[in-house]
Amino acid sequence: MAHTRIRPFNTKETYPEQNLDNDLSQGVVAKGTMVFLRGQVSQDLDTRESLHPADAGAQTAKTMANIKMLLEEAGSEMAHICRIVVYLTDIRHREAVYQEMGKWLKGVHPCSTGLVVPALARPEWVVEIEITAVIPE
Repeated sequence: MAHTRIRPFNTKETYPEQNLDNDLSQGVVAKGTMVFLRGQVSQDLDTRESLHPADAGAQTAKTMANIKMLLEEAGSEMAHICRIVVYLTDIRHREAVYQEMGKWLKGVHPCSTGLVVPALARPEWVVEIEITAVIPE
């Protein structure tokens, strides 16, 4: 079985203001057992519109909703998240981000890494979350 690509896209559509031409996907299902999600942000995945500029809590809620939707499209769910990596542009956003994220991950207990980075792909994004999950048998 080949890997399944979830919502493939090209970066020239997602970042028209940048001179990019990369074929990516929102997620990859590896041989039907693992799901790797691209770093998710507060963006409408259909229109590519950025949502909730500068509001870390609201951005996290939309990001987690995107993660839930993509995991379900892949045949998994939030309870099967194994690893989460959180990127923040400002350490002062940590409390708002982790409080909102915690609502979505109650009882899941994934391995987690948090990083503070100088910037994300768009200046209005303050949080990005990357997920690795499994697909239950």
